[in-house]
Amino acid sequence: MEKKIIDLNKSVYELCMEYPELPGILHDIGFVDIVKPVMLAFAGRFMTLKKGAVMKKISLDYIRDTLSKNGYDVTD
Repeated sequence: MEKKIIDLNKSVYELCMEYPELPGILHDIGFVDIVKPVMLAFAGRFMTLKKGAVMKKISLDYIRDTLSKNGYDVTD
């Protein structure tokens, strides 16, 4: 099985294109607009998970933990 790696410095768009199941997980974390195709296509192209965490006031530790529980390795 291929290792799923989330680089917190990659754009959300890139990550979601690489891992099609990711928008649902990010939605559950608190990035509720990510499931809207327009938001993913435009804002997602320049937004990273780090920037989004600051904007949405979501702890990076919470993001790392949740992604890890869903089978991803999280890197910076």
